[in-house]
Amino acid sequence: MYIPTYQDMLDAHERIKPYIRRTPVRTSDYLNELTGAELFFKCENFQEPGAFKVRGASNAVFGLDDAQAARGVATHSSGNHASCLSYAAMKRGIPCNVVMPRTAPQAKKDTVRRYGGQITECEPSTSSREETFARVQAESGGDFVHPYNDPRVIAGQGTCSREFMEQTDGLDMVVAPIGGGGMISGTCLTLATLAPETQVIAAEPEQADDAYRSFKAGHIIADDAPKTIADGLLVPLKDLTWHFVSNHVSEIYTASEQEIIDAMKLIWKHLRIVMEPSSAVPMATVLKNPDAFKGKRVGLIITGGNVDLDRLPWTHGA
Repeated sequence: MYIPTYQDMLDAHERIKPYIRRTPVRTSDYLNELTGAELFFKCENFQEPGAFKVRGASNAVFGLDDAQAARGVATHSSGNHASCLSYAAMKRGIPCNVVMPRTAPQAKKDTVRRYGGQITECEPSTSSREETFARVQAESGGDFVHPYNDPRVIAGQGTCSREFMEQTDGLDMVVAPIGGGGMISGTCLTLATLAPETQVIAAEPEQADDAYRSFKAGHIIADDAPKTIADGLLVPLKDLTWHFVSNHVSEIYTASEQEIIDAMKLIWKHLRIVMEPSSAVPMATVLKNPDAFKGKRVGLIITGGNVDLDRLPWTHGA
């Protein structure tokens, strides 16, 4: 297992600069007063495909040699990695095959197709996803770019925290959502070298809390088919992301479905930006655990904004 390094992150940042945006950091006086903390929101929902995953996907796609690239890329994803890999592949002019759960939001399927990705649907479970993908990859021969358990992807995601630290003059802690752990791993990778005094905190839905339980148990615990409104956080940790979580994450907090919805509404209202439920989990955990964050400079990564506007959680329920 190759563990990506800080130099890999720096190399990734140079490689992907033409294809990503240096996303803005937003603040809110109201949210600062509400929490008693100084909050900084890194708006990865402003990336062209609408999510941070364009960083890791672009690093993988543009790191391929020409012979590999000619065969294209393939992955399985509930949405954002699929759309971001399709986007990067479109930019390089190569094919992209994606396995997605049939229950993935229509908005995310539409985005994948807009960028030229070919979708094969599977049942909404890890086992079905992996079985379907094995068949699709065997047929296509594309390079497998795992949504998170891939050193190229983690190095790419780490570029977000490099920008974040430059834009904020330092933070006491950075909070990011955790599903499979790609963003958290990239955050750990960067901050362990760039700002070792900055704590990395992971935020997870109560109804998909396998990372929290893994963290407490000291080994990976994987759920096959959890159900939560935070559809981007349904996947389990793997060996590479577990390495970063177990060695560098300070704490994992969880939030209920209603707490996630309430935090999502709060950010929509006071930052005036579109974000998806997965991106609201960090804010939900800050609101739920005020003593842990009070008086601190806290960075929250808004990981994505690909939400179905016809099915908002507060109009259709969780």
